[in-house]
Amino acid sequence: MNPPLHSNGNEPANAGSAPGGLPDLSDMRPNDWVERWLPRSWGPYARLCRLDRPVGTWLTLLPCLAALVQAADGWPTLFRLFIFSLGALLMRGIGCTLNDIFDRDIDSKVERTRFRPLTSGQLTLKNALYFLLGQFAVCALLLFAINEYSRWLAVLLVPIVVVYPLCKRFTYWPQVVLGIGFNWGMLMAWSDTQNTVPAGAIAMWVGAVLWQVGYDSIYAYVDVRDDLRLGVRSTAMRFAEQGKAWISGFYAATIALWVYGGAAIGMGWAYYVVIAVIAAHFIWQMTVFSLQRPDRNFMLFRANMLVGVLLIVAALAGTLI
Repeated sequence: MNPPLHSNGNEPANAGSAPGGLPDLSDMRPNDWVERWLPRSWGPYARLCRLDRPVGTWLTLLPCLAALVQAADGWPTLFRLFIFSLGALLMRGIGCTLNDIFDRDIDSKVERTRFRPLTSGQLTLKNALYFLLGQFAVCALLLFAINEYSRWLAVLLVPIVVVYPLCKRFTYWPQVVLGIGFNWGMLMAWSDTQNTVPAGAIAMWVGAVLWQVGYDSIYAYVDVRDDLRLGVRSTAMRFAEQGKAWISGFYAATIALWVYGGAAIGMGWAYYVVIAVIAAHFIWQMTVFSLQRPDRNFMLFRANMLVGVLLIVAALAGTLI
């Protein structure tokens, strides 16, 4: 997803900086662990599936871990933790690979994505497709480690992951589809642990979907200038100058659903204390969020990893205290 970091003649002279003293919004960062530790031929594949930027994987995994705790009414098994963690890593990688395949022509015209492997020529389309099939093959093996109910849910996830990169071409709400797919593991955590998905678990999942619509809309404001020029769509374009009000509404709905979901599945009092901390964190995000500071939005997007950690703490507190 990033520009070549080695002196191979492909990288721009100003990689990692922006002209005119403006913040560089490229999601390429020079001299990271991919460049330092991986063989050069592996780097484009690591960047294609976003191994160099694990925040998305954590945002996929953390709500799923919270659901595993709630479904197990305490500590889930180590085996289940391993399978769901690997599944989150792979499905996020598949989603990112598909996104870059579909968007390879658009990405070259967007400041944040202009140096990704397919766009910059570090990787051919054929090799990206082979890599995609390899990731799907490993995911297919994980189906043998979960129950039949969860296998069907996993199959239903595939078209959601495939269609998401295309959504920005015909709807202002691609973040909703992304949220559905990103948090699908929460439903599977219940189906695999208890062979059922109760109403409270569905409420927790819908809350996580709305949470993602909120924080990914913050992220989308980084690209809004390029999106307007290219004719692609996002919630940031839909919300326009009312972004803070919309995102605040999604965050408020998230808290309401997590309160209801916790009550429906029998969380203890300590769960609600931690949910109140999450609500305070959302309020802080909205005080910092600014349409005029897209560089600040990266920080706010990453700050949602703390929300995921707190959601796990809430689940543990609600089951163990």
